Amino acid sequence: MNKTLLLLFSLISAPGVHAQWKAQPLTKEQRAVMKDSATEPPFKNEYWDNKRPGIYVDRLTGEALFCSLDKYDSGTGWPSFTKTINDKIVETKLDLSLLGERTEVRSKTSDSHLGHVFDDGPKDKGGKRFCINSAALKFIPLEDMQKMGYGKYLSLFDGQTSH
Repeated sequence: MNKTLLLLFSLISAPGVHAQWKAQPLTKEQRAVMKDSATEPPFKNEYWDNKRPGIYVDRLTGEALFCSLDKYDSGTGWPSFTKTINDKIVETKLDLSLLGERTEVRSKTSDSHLGHVFDDGPKDKGGKRFCINSAALKFIPLEDMQKMGYGKYLSLFDGQTSH
């Protein structure tokens, strides 16, 4: 079985994958970011300045990755978060491909490139900056979370406001 078919089969049969994500076509940029570990342009991507409450999910699998409550303006031009919703759904790898040593963030379920994590985030929030490509994400607005199958994450917003 070739690698593309194997990847497609593993995505379709993976536990926790929402049905609506299985057949979503990718743009050229999304494929370059998620499969070839490319980086989209700063300040010219879909979510860098999104301030709406909701969650950000893996564009390939629909797995919940980040919450808008943990998003902040890092001044870099990419969506930046202080933490993931669940550390068990992402993995980090050493990246020596550009500008020295960095830590890559990947989705465990889809094995796709999400971005990088740095230790220059807000100290009062743990000091991490997850610098993530919009092309790897899909935003689910708070008001749509229940109907799109993300009701279990609504408790993240109890008594909270988005940044």
